[in-house]
Amino acid sequence: MATASASLRLPVAADTVWKLVGGFLSLPDWLPFIASSEPAEGGRLRKLTTADGAVIVERLETYDNQARTYSYSITEGPFPVTDYFATLKVEASGDSETLVTWSGRFTPNGISEVEAQALFQGVYDGGLQALKGNF
Repeated sequence: MATASASLRLPVAADTVWKLVGGFLSLPDWLPFIASSEPAEGGRLRKLTTADGAVIVERLETYDNQARTYSYSITEGPFPVTDYFATLKVEASGDSETLVTWSGRFTPNGISEVEAQALFQGVYDGGLQALKGNF
């Protein structure tokens, strides 16, 4: 199983960051790569459409508003991996500083572990840089 992880410190209160990223359907609000997010199964699934038209379906696996974290899996998408499971976490590291971590694990399918790690490392790094642009 391969893994990837990215972290970013922001000079903003954790509650402020969580208000932007904490909604399971909120990806289009801060991630330009995602054009839309539609709920299904009472909000337990999100059907994402990317800017280039690809569709990704993700299932909410855990959600903890107080701890400011959620985990999800991919049930359908264009990625050459299986068993994808990721976590987004927002942690206070002071009154006005926040550590955001986005990490995942997955099994490469038809590509090498290094290629799969590079793919999701790029997603996480790019996503957190986009998030930084909101603050």
